[in-house]
Amino acid sequence: MKKRVTGLGGFFFRSKDPNAIKNWYNKHLGLETDQYGSTFWWKNEKGEDCSTQWSPMNSDTEYFKPSEKQFMMNFRVENLEELLKVLKQEGVQIVGEMETYDYGKFGWILDPEGNKIELWEPNDKAFL
Repeated sequence: MKKRVTGLGGFFFRSKDPNAIKNWYNKHLGLETDQYGSTFWWKNEKGEDCSTQWSPMNSDTEYFKPSEKQFMMNFRVENLEELLKVLKQEGVQIVGEMETYDYGKFGWILDPEGNKIELWEPNDKAFL
């Protein structure tokens, strides 16, 4: 199997007031924010456009379930379908079923401490 994780896809965290925290980061740190948070654009080693998402979410979000943690990491990966098969064989807990959208494929796992990790095989061209 080729590379597993190719980069950080995003950082998602619970917030009591996502709009207020986005405004704070915009005002004090200059993050350009929208309804989802802030998107950071960069180029990979091949010169391809890539993104990393920073997103505050409501404190009562169900998106992190079954994890009760305050945050969820998203890692960019290659060949998500194959990676999920390998991880399952290795005894990693898979959460739910893989989902496919115009902007990429998503799968979820739990680490040994109960942190939910989102695995994303991106289609960055969908954002450009």
